[in-house]
Amino acid sequence: MVMMSVEAAKPVFLPGLLCDSRVFAAQMRRFPDAFVIDGFGACDSIAAMARRVIATGPDRMSLLGHSMGARVALEVIRLAPERVERLALVSTGTHMIRPGEAEKRHALLALGQEQGAAALIDRWLPPMVAPARRADQALIMPLHRMAVEVGIDTYAAQIAALLARPEVECLLPRIACPTLVAVGEDDEWSPPEQHRFIADRIPGAHLKIIAGSGHMLPVEAPDALNEAIADWLETPAGSIITMGEDE
Repeated sequence: MVMMSVEAAKPVFLPGLLCDSRVFAAQMRRFPDAFVIDGFGACDSIAAMARRVIATGPDRMSLLGHSMGARVALEVIRLAPERVERLALVSTGTHMIRPGEAEKRHALLALGQEQGAAALIDRWLPPMVAPARRADQALIMPLHRMAVEVGIDTYAAQIAALLARPEVECLLPRIACPTLVAVGEDDEWSPPEQHRFIADRIPGAHLKIIAGSGHMLPVEAPDALNEAIADWLETPAGSIITMGEDE
């Protein structure tokens, strides 16, 4: 009798708003076998983004989403939970639309349409990094270039997706795989308290709060995040281990 081996789950990285694979450059160096979704292009719904991951990703995934990508990861959990062996939610939220959110996103879109992508990114990017890093041109300029090149049309599609995002908080207690929830200590866009809420509702989730980083955690604190990812990937599949909070 020939025994078929089960392929190990491959790390899969999902980028967020106005990002592509470049946001995971440090993770790709550390985990060279990872599968990276290189942005979501013209997809204008979270469900369409999730279907792209399901259609193009490996059969078994250790699935990590950053920011909007984490919402996509949760939609993959909804649509195809059997494909996800581990889950990591980085710099994100699970709340529905808040007052003023649509107006702020549409104002940024109008700015970009009137003055160009660089003007949009000049306004959007600084709050995405830790206050102490906003003058760090070695950090800011590659992020700025990436977001400008991703472009206004993609921003328009992605904010349409985010403003019509599905409810996901009902999913959290049903997640039955090892889960990492990670956030920068200085993330002003999706603060640590938001991640404590998420981790408290996922059985056995490990909350990792990383000092000195804002919302662009994969770029701002790549070594610390990579160590958290390595620990997450070593968690035995199918186990729920209560690891608590790590600051």
